[in-house]
Amino acid sequence: MFDEQRAIDRRSILRIAAAGMSGLALSRVLSACGGSPSSTGPDGPIDTTMSIVQRWVPDQLGPGFQRLPISLADDAGLLTRGPAELTGRVISFLDDSVVADDLVAVRRSLGEGTAPFWVFETAIDRPDIYALIVEGGPDDGASLQVREAASLVVPRPGESLPGFDTPTFDDARGVEPLCSRLPQPCPFHDVTLNEALASGRRVVYLVGTPAHCQTGVCSPILDGTIPLGDEFTDTVFVHADVYADKAGTAVAPAVDALSLTFEPVLFVVDTTGLITHRFEGVWHPDEVRAALS
Repeated sequence: MFDEQRAIDRRSILRIAAAGMSGLALSRVLSACGGSPSSTGPDGPIDTTMSIVQRWVPDQLGPGFQRLPISLADDAGLLTRGPAELTGRVISFLDDSVVADDLVAVRRSLGEGTAPFWVFETAIDRPDIYALIVEGGPDDGASLQVREAASLVVPRPGESLPGFDTPTFDDARGVEPLCSRLPQPCPFHDVTLNEALASGRRVVYLVGTPAHCQTGVCSPILDGTIPLGDEFTDTVFVHADVYADKAGTAVAPAVDALSLTFEPVLFVVDTTGLITHRFEGVWHPDEVRAALS
């Protein structure tokens, strides 16, 4: 158990963190791409000098299933290597009571030169402040806040995905380029999201800005999603870019349509229009493959 002074310090951090979260909506889009990795790091166990980098969206965790991706960092930046497996637990932020134990996350990567990540999964039903503690890592772990469902603005699993006329090859709807993937746009712009949802088929909807995140997350994730479109022919794949201009100075309508404060995000939708899975921050194509299988 942590001593009394540590508990006081945690409460101070909590107040600061909560205040910071309230300003996320003002930033319009909180990119989860992050900076480029700048340190190689060890393949062996982590240690207390490393930092745990939360790669989930801090203001949109609701009661129920929690997907908590993390990366590791040192003073030089994100580590590009790391242990094959991490173990951890979730505790109450204020009293250290264990909420979930014996959690295991395996190392995943989006390709050479990208920072690996580990995805912890658990269920937390009570809105509150918690901490993910990774064995061998820093004692304070990584904080997370589960909010009341009514306070969340981005659609989540179990809810309907709102339709929207996303840009297509036939009608870019003022978004130029309609797809910032380089050197050529992705194939997920044949139909609008509205048309996909009306098709009676499953839908995968990805919002991300590959041109402005080539070495981080968005570009590798989109490239990893393209083969899934060929694999799951019973599913309609749609992509919408985040910016309406090449310079990335104007936010595209796709952001407002879902009240997004972050990117990238991917929704898996069943044949009735209900969201079955939502991936944000960082994810591996195999996670989407499993959701569709």
